Amino acid sequence: MTLVSTVSVAKAGTNSLRATLPQGIVSYLNLEPGDRLEWVMNYENNERIVIVSKKKVDLKKPLDEAFQFEHLSA
Repeated sequence: MTLVSTVSVAKAGTNSLRATLPQGIVSYLNLEPGDRLEWVMNYENNERIVIVSKKKVDLKKPLDEAFQFEHLSA
């Protein structure tokens, strides 16, 4: 399946761009607001490609980091 998006300026005066994800991609990746996307850049067959996937969030990791006290001095 092929889907197409149009790229536009994200904010005037910056180099950032944005594209709206087609509903087919949103459904296929089961995306919801707040989800994170992981972008992997590759070069294959003399062509630049990007693989985008839904980032798996380890809910335990932020808690582990919050309870590390190495930064406190005695």
